Amino acid sequence: MTVLDAIRTVTGHIGSHPTWNCEACGEPWPCPVFQAIPADQLTTSTLIPAMSFLLSRAIKDLRGRPEGPEPPQIVKRFVWFLPLSDDEARAIALRLR
Repeated sequence: MTVLDAIRTVTGHIGSHPTWNCEACGEPWPCPVFQAIPADQLTTSTLIPAMSFLLSRAIKDLRGRPEGPEPPQIVKRFVWFLPLSDDEARAIALRLR
């Protein structure tokens, strides 16, 4: 089972590349429904490795699109549960390019 399959099983909401919109509701993923999952079902210790795995792929898919977000915005979107400054998000994005 892949990370995407595991997240889909737990939440029912998963993003699909290359657009990274939620397959269930169509919102930019991680969508509000995914972000609202109770902490006892999806903990930070589960989210960090899963989002790290997906983040580099999302940056590659989304960066450079005229309508797409910039890499630091993508980092903040995918790790919304961590309090990152703009500089921290930019540093992470540069490492994942």
